[in-house]
Amino acid sequence: MVADNEDSVTPPTEGKSTSTKAAKKQAKEALKAAKKAEYKAAAGQAANNAGDNSEDSSKGRYGIAEVIMSKDKYEDRHFVAIANLGQYTGKSAIWLRGRVHTSRAKGKQCFLILRQQSSTVQCILSVGDDTSKQMVKFAGNIHKESIVDIQAKAVAVPSKIESCTEQNLELAIQQLFVVSQAKAQLPLQIEDASRPDNLDDTDALNTRVNQDTRLDNRVLDLRTPANQAIFRLEAGVCRLFRDILTEKGFTEIHTPKIISAASEGGANVFTVSYFKDSAYLAQSPQLYKQMAIAADFDKVFTVGAVFRAEDSNTHRHLTEFVGLDLEMAFKYHYHEVLHTIGDTFTAMFKGLRDLYALEIEAVRQQFNVEPFKFLEPSLVLKFSDGVAMLREAGIETGDEEDLSTPNEKMLGRLVKAKYDTDFYILDKFPLAIRPFYTMPDPNNPVYSNSYDMFMRGEEILSGAQRIHDAEFLTERAKHHGIDINKIAAYIESFRFGCPPHAGGGIGLERVVMLYLGLDNIRKTSMFPRDPKRLTP
Repeated sequence: MVADNEDSVTPPTEGKSTSTKAAKKQAKEALKAAKKAEYKAAAGQAANNAGDNSEDSSKGRYGIAEVIMSKDKYEDRHFVAIANLGQYTGKSAIWLRGRVHTSRAKGKQCFLILRQQSSTVQCILSVGDDTSKQMVKFAGNIHKESIVDIQAKAVAVPSKIESCTEQNLELAIQQLFVVSQAKAQLPLQIEDASRPDNLDDTDALNTRVNQDTRLDNRVLDLRTPANQAIFRLEAGVCRLFRDILTEKGFTEIHTPKIISAASEGGANVFTVSYFKDSAYLAQSPQLYKQMAIAADFDKVFTVGAVFRAEDSNTHRHLTEFVGLDLEMAFKYHYHEVLHTIGDTFTAMFKGLRDLYALEIEAVRQQFNVEPFKFLEPSLVLKFSDGVAMLREAGIETGDEEDLSTPNEKMLGRLVKAKYDTDFYILDKFPLAIRPFYTMPDPNNPVYSNSYDMFMRGEEILSGAQRIHDAEFLTERAKHHGIDINKIAAYIESFRFGCPPHAGGGIGLERVVMLYLGLDNIRKTSMFPRDPKRLTP
């Protein structure tokens, strides 16, 4: 019977074995989930005991705001600039919008630095009757560079807050809303990008942001106080250029940037497809300024983009830059124009010194340079005098040879040592190194009625008396190998009578770079273009 019973026992099938294993696995997972739930419940109880999940007394007065889609106007909110906070100290609450420069939660307090461009102010939240622990925690977790709206009261402080531009007050936050949240991880830190360029200071922090990282993340880099100041001053150069020349009777004009022939001659032009033909991006507005003079505008200037297809990866070259150009009819001698331009520069330098002192100081905080020096009236030297000064210093250069960059800088140092000026004019350049439309010197055909102007030993303007006789202009164009058919309209404009005239072209970015004593033109171009950079 035993044997029969044993024989009657049905062995477990493979399927039943699998079901048993699955059941055991499910039971194990259920036990694990139960323990997890128990742990969470215990953690929640502990949090309640600690007050983390207590009623939020600040609910509705902080958080992530809805995306602004112009749904509401909130006209009751009176927004104030950080720079104007002094007049609101001890008064009713006001609203501000700015970026979170830094935030630091410490115990039951959170210290937050709010930034508007280059202005900063310390803000504080403390747990109390009107401010919940949740609100303080929220403030401490806001990502750097996020844009926030805050309602706060300006409160005087007993000791200066050295880390902010507003040092005599702080803001006691009542409401706080994130308007636009920045990424948690930024490709560069504003503090690092703003550090003084004291390479010789062994005690300074060594964290540096290199140029490519800055330019690859230009939107962030432009937020530093120095960069904010550089481009405000650059706007000032344009404003002064326009105002000074307008006061002198000049008319602003706008010239084409797509042209049929290279305006300066040579091969350094960008060729573009123009329907079934080819065209070029203008190297300068030169031809059109002259045509405006022929059209009796007498004195003209223009501000606009200039393109140079030069494969130059130097500290001072760009493939696209802003040109400040002017042209002016004169009576008998091109020095009438030369001195007008010199006086314009002097007035610009004085305007920058007097109106942009704060911006200049902000730049100097990061890039410590010597103040710019100039004479009134401007110093004018002949090209041959400059060559003689170089030779006296032991540097050989040809009489009809253009100045190399090292020789320009050396001459700038020699002029500064002798005349104590960072700005000077070099007159009477060799004809062989100037464009086809340059008027030769009537007393010496080797030279020309042309000039360059220099700042800190680098050229920032090239100009000359232009040939205003159609036949002579044709002869010179052929000499330079220029296709007459492509500049026919330009030459024809001088067949209807044209006054003698001269002018020059200035590179805006180079002027700002050299005025501030910066080491690279990419620092003064908001989104620079060079042979290796086409973005952002």
